[in-house]
Amino acid sequence: MYNKLIGIICAFFSLYQIDAQENLILGGGFQSNANIFLRDSQIGAANIPQYDHQIFGGEAWLNLNASYAGFNGGIRFDLFNNSNLLNPQGSYTDQGIGQWYITKSVNKLDLSAGHIYDQIGTGIIYRAYEERTQLIDNALIGVAAKMNFTPDWNLRGFFGKQRNLFSSYRSSIKGLAFNGFYQPKGDSVNWSISPGAGFVNRTLSSEMAEELLGIVAGYEPVDQFIPFYNTNAFTIFNTLNYKNLSWYIETAFKPKDIYFDPTAIRSLPRGNSTLGKLVSKEGYVFYSSLSGTIQSLGFTLEAKKTLGMDFRAEPLLSLNKGLINFIPPMARINTYRLNALYYPATQFLSEMAYQVDLKYALGDHWNFGVNYSDIRDHSFKNQLYNEIYGEIIYKNDDSWQLTAGVQHQLYNIAVYYGETGEENVNTITPFAELLYKFNRKTSIRVESQYMNNKTDIGSWLNGVVEIGYAPHFLFEISDMYNTQPTKGKKALHYPALGIVYTDGPTRFGVRYVKQIEGIVCSGGICRLEPAFSGIRASINTTF
Repeated sequence: MYNKLIGIICAFFSLYQIDAQENLILGGGFQSNANIFLRDSQIGAANIPQYDHQIFGGEAWLNLNASYAGFNGGIRFDLFNNSNLLNPQGSYTDQGIGQWYITKSVNKLDLSAGHIYDQIGTGIIYRAYEERTQLIDNALIGVAAKMNFTPDWNLRGFFGKQRNLFSSYRSSIKGLAFNGFYQPKGDSVNWSISPGAGFVNRTLSSEMAEELLGIVAGYEPVDQFIPFYNTNAFTIFNTLNYKNLSWYIETAFKPKDIYFDPTAIRSLPRGNSTLGKLVSKEGYVFYSSLSGTIQSLGFTLEAKKTLGMDFRAEPLLSLNKGLINFIPPMARINTYRLNALYYPATQFLSEMAYQVDLKYALGDHWNFGVNYSDIRDHSFKNQLYNEIYGEIIYKNDDSWQLTAGVQHQLYNIAVYYGETGEENVNTITPFAELLYKFNRKTSIRVESQYMNNKTDIGSWLNGVVEIGYAPHFLFEISDMYNTQPTKGKKALHYPALGIVYTDGPTRFGVRYVKQIEGIVCSGGICRLEPAFSGIRASINTTF
């Protein structure tokens, strides 16, 4: 199939080879990651294929985009060689066409075919996107059409199957979305609205439905139900802008769906029970955010309630596989290493959360920031996460900048790590960063954090020094040290040494690094990664 696809694309462009020099626009990009695995059993970097015998692993993506005569198209080649992106404990090798697409506008109608990325609202009922750091690429392989009634009002629809590496999952997905914008005419008007609504349907294959029937038939009668083919999800949303304020609100509802609930009690013979079973339940999400500025104060307030909103291409999938929807996270995205060690993964089945973020500027030099987030289950009784974060930034004209602050976290490790019986993690992490510019080309950045933690992985000290020589070089040296180990572990150093070279759109980096085991998150989607020891190299470029 892929050979035929490449032939069709090449034939299409060859039809216009006479005029291609003037009208054909080509572009693209290349990204590659390469890892050399150096075994270190002391930190747990061992006992996976890469450390035991493969030594090397990596990934690469090369995409080409073209535009001609109103047509836009693209194709991407994906390569995985002994990669641990798919499974941090395993090795994945494959290659092929990872994406292709063609788009064309006909008057007010926009048409798309191939691998399509899109979302409805904030993504609560549907989001097709790519996140390479976690090997998430749930594009819709199908067709889409968008009718632009006016520049401000449109209706779009799509149907197809969700991508699963170089194939697709065994269900069909289709949906509709309506978006608009309205602002009254007049010079004194200071408000506008952007309403919208969406619908998504997932239909299971006959093979998948029979598989579910076989599983449910093995349950005790009290837990049995008849599997069904179709699941629908609905959402309505709106953004109200008034002067310097912006208020977004979205409500999503999913009637009965089949999904696996690891907390549901499953009955066993002779009156026994266990946790985890397929269920048939409805779900919903309520999400709202209010942001704005009042003189020198900027603020963002967010709230969210989630119940039973695990929506996947196939009910038996877990972790990050087959997600049809995306629920906005409700915690600050921290950038310092120790501050970011404990991040709360979005809970699809039960979550009640809110977040407050405040920023205040005092004169030309001082900036203050405060963030508070609190996450519990939907009943608001069991606390899952709590963070209090404060920082002060002082800017001394263009020569130097100092940042200092402190973070406190409460982290329910039993929920996020699945370590039943473990007490909650409580951390206090002060941090500081100094950026000093010697001149227009040379700068140095020094950062440090200390995390006080009496449970789980213990207390840590982290330091980083970066020296930049613009526009090409950036040098880095860092070290994490376990100052107070727990659970019988040793106090070990986790050093890193790296260099980055940038030349226009091309960025090349190589690092020697030791990294502790931990959760890596992106947009509230997280996964547990094992410890790493070795050399990492990367190339990124666009053309």
